[in-house]
Amino acid sequence: MIVSCHCSCLQNYPLYIRSVPTEDELKFHYTVHTSLDVVEDKISSVSKALVDQRELYLGLLYPTEDYKVYGYVTNSKVKFVIVVDSSNTALRDNEIRSMFRKLHNSYTDVMCNPFYNPGDPIQSKAFDNMVSTMMVQVS
Repeated sequence: MIVSCHCSCLQNYPLYIRSVPTEDELKFHYTVHTSLDVVEDKISSVSKALVDQRELYLGLLYPTEDYKVYGYVTNSKVKFVIVVDSSNTALRDNEIRSMFRKLHNSYTDVMCNPFYNPGDPIQSKAFDNMVSTMMVQVS
């Protein structure tokens, strides 16, 4: 499983990436980076009049043979991507939504820290612990 948080800038640079297991980390980075194109497509397909009412959870972005890629975008255009193993059939859509809500809440806590500079990589221990706990529950 991999959890990724990307900034909204045109470069889409990562603020946080965590993968388990770590031996396929480069493959996960590629999967997450390619999924950002799908996220952009889904965001742009929403009409401009409904921007305030749009759903933050984007759902399944695309499945691959080995993984399922899910997306979420905050109102400030920060993108969250979760990649899970395709063989994990016990994980339901509402559980993925809940994971994204937890990520979003924890990300908000990081942003509220007066010592955090927006745009810097996330190095919060509380955020990292929350992601670790979430990954253990899914495994």
